[in-house]
Amino acid sequence: MLAKALRSIRVFHDLNQGEAAQRLGISRSYLSEIESGAKEPTLQLIQRYAETFGVPASSILFFSENVGRPGAHQDARRFVASKILALMRFLETRSTEDIHAE
Repeated sequence: MLAKALRSIRVFHDLNQGEAAQRLGISRSYLSEIESGAKEPTLQLIQRYAETFGVPASSILFFSENVGRPGAHQDARRFVASKILALMRFLETRSTEDIHAE
C-alpha cells in the first residue's frame, strides 16, 4: 500500500511522474516502478518525499498502512474534520486577540 500512498501524494500535488521524479532527485522510471509496486522505496526516499511535499514521514507510513482498509475513509474524514475544527478555533482565537490588541 506504500506505492498507492506515494502515488496519491504526487497526484495531490498535481505533478506528473517526471516532475515528481525531478523534485525527488530520482529517475521517472524508478518512480514508476515504485508507484507500480515493482520496487520498494528506501527510507531515505520516503524522507525525501516528506521534505519535498511537506508531509511527515510517519504520516506517509501511517497513511500507507491504512489505504484500502475497511473504514479508512471514515477515519480519514474524522481526522481531517478534527484538524479543520482545530484550525478554525486557532484562527478565531487569533482574530479575537487581534481585535483586543487594537
